[in-house]
Amino acid sequence: MVTYRNALRRVVTLGPHAINAVSVAFCLFLAILAVKVPWAPLPRVVIAGAGLVAAGAVWFRDRWPTAVTAIGAGAYALSGNPGPLLIGLFSGAGARLGPRFAALAAIGVAGFLAQQWVEDGSFGTDALLSAMAATAAVLVAGGYTATRRELTRSLRERAERAETERHLRDEQAKAAERGRIAREMHDVLAHKVTLISLHAGGLEVNSGAEPARIEREAALIRVTAQEALEELRKIVGVLRAGHDDTFPDLRRLVESWTSAGNAVTLHGDLGTLPAATARAAYRLVQEGLTNAHKHAPGAPVTVSVTGSPEDGVTITVTNERSLRPAARPSGARAGLVGLAERFRLIGGTVRGASGDAGGWRLEGRLPWDASTRDTHDQDAAGG
Repeated sequence: MVTYRNALRRVVTLGPHAINAVSVAFCLFLAILAVKVPWAPLPRVVIAGAGLVAAGAVWFRDRWPTAVTAIGAGAYALSGNPGPLLIGLFSGAGARLGPRFAALAAIGVAGFLAQQWVEDGSFGTDALLSAMAATAAVLVAGGYTATRRELTRSLRERAERAETERHLRDEQAKAAERGRIAREMHDVLAHKVTLISLHAGGLEVNSGAEPARIEREAALIRVTAQEALEELRKIVGVLRAGHDDTFPDLRRLVESWTSAGNAVTLHGDLGTLPAATARAAYRLVQEGLTNAHKHAPGAPVTVSVTGSPEDGVTITVTNERSLRPAARPSGARAGLVGLAERFRLIGGTVRGASGDAGGWRLEGRLPWDASTRDTHDQDAAGG
């Protein structure tokens, strides 16, 4: 029994041409048996001819099942070989209820009765009931098989579509993560490298300064480079862990700029802000100081942080007009673009505009607790 089931399973998994070839071979085998026994009271030549024609027609069972069933019914009446009739009914049963299904049922019943008529010259009620039962059984079996085949194909298509969609979501997540990494790297490197460049420029201009000052500036360059590496390590750790437990120190950021010779005034702090809001505000101040040094070197800068749970948080970085020419601008505003996107995702806005006396003002507005908005956005994206 196990061997028979395995063989049947292998036949079912074959392609349509292979199944047609097996069906034709099976009908030819039955035709040989019908001639040898014989299975009908007609001459062997008629039995053989009917069997060969019907067996050949079985090859087209998928394209013209109704015609194959009709040929099979005639062959069954002439040769007693039921193979082509059964295969035709089975193949055409996938049509469900409709004109073709009704035609198949009528041809099936007529074929079974015709065979009885050829043998006995008549048929009774029992023969009619038997013909109807046999036809119904084959059609039900064929319909069930066709339904399972369609269901399997549908499930396979759904699985392939789900796999494709999962692949697209993975690619989108990777692209978003790459964008996040790029923004974080830009925020850290642009700030720290600008400080290093500022200290190194001071050494270059004052190459004849006292050794103590040169030593102090070189130490500042070394410390700033170490801080850059440390912040990069933190970013990598956050990207791996998925969260950031560190709280940004705005006063230390401003002190790093004032120690490099810049005039930076700070009003307010991040101490009372929620962590997510404080980190976004810190990045805006970092970007603002970097841009102020790039486009208005030496100009005084004012940093202000104000807000309340009712009104939200406002962060401004304002620089006056520089009396020294700015260095050749580099980059493609990637920092401001990334900053604006960061604020947008947590319900905030970023706006840059000319300030008083030809300076520049960078302003950001945030809800008081940006982490709540960020969580809602993630839930909406996931749903």
